[in-house]
Amino acid sequence: MTTPVELLVQGVGELVSLPEVFIRVNQAVDDPRGSAAQVGEIIAQDPGLTARLLRLANSPLYALTATVDTVARAVTVLGTQQIRALVLATSVTDTFEGLPNELVSMKNFWNHSLLCALCARALSRQARKGQPEVMFTAGLLHDIGELVIFSRLPELARKVLLLTLDSPEELAIHQAEQRVLGFDHGDVGGELAHLWQLPPILEECIRHHHAVERAEAFQAETALVHIANIAAQMAELKTLDPEQAPPISAAAWKLSGLDRAAVETAVTEAMEGIDEASKLFSPAGE
Repeated sequence: MTTPVELLVQGVGELVSLPEVFIRVNQAVDDPRGSAAQVGEIIAQDPGLTARLLRLANSPLYALTATVDTVARAVTVLGTQQIRALVLATSVTDTFEGLPNELVSMKNFWNHSLLCALCARALSRQARKGQPEVMFTAGLLHDIGELVIFSRLPELARKVLLLTLDSPEELAIHQAEQRVLGFDHGDVGGELAHLWQLPPILEECIRHHHAVERAEAFQAETALVHIANIAAQMAELKTLDPEQAPPISAAAWKLSGLDRAAVETAVTEAMEGIDEASKLFSPAGE
């Protein structure tokens, strides 16, 4: 039996889809017979993506010691897994740009998403868990389910937003979604990741970033995204005081092995890197 979440995602799947170049890169990376050269050849056929990827590889976000002047070099230096994550990250922002939505500022949405991505990458490096660029992508996509809900269920989404504003309990968005919809944006985003055949680590991080204890195969990585989401809110508030943001779950602290100092470092790095990240990853036209 098809669930309400599956029906919702199937509907949005008819409106937006990932570009062919990502689908081919994704297949090549997963193919045991695939090679780094093959991945590079696929990307090189898309001039816009090639230019964007080279700008990214040569940006201060990576601080590589030598100039990366070809896609082949980028694949060699960064590796196929990281290249796939970056191709996905650059694709998704543009993919969702055309999705109808009148309830939220897309600029604010992507700003939070980028801050979460930067925090997730910084936390991954500190915890030595997960691949930093994969965690960057997980952070960037953690809230994509919200865009699906905003576009497909605008009236119910409006009720969710009003509930977060009016409730004396100070409900978070995902808690209000559960009350109004019976599911939350993590469920929706995870289902979209499944529909798009994204790597399982991304699907699990997106699906369970508000419920770390439900993660199975990638618990530590999901914990990193959970903490990064809180850290991103701190960065938005320009504070290093965790008391100003929602609490981090005990499970996330335990699974990540991180402490408050690590979060403060991630917040600082994110605030320093957000302007550069916005130039590279914001949707076309932003």
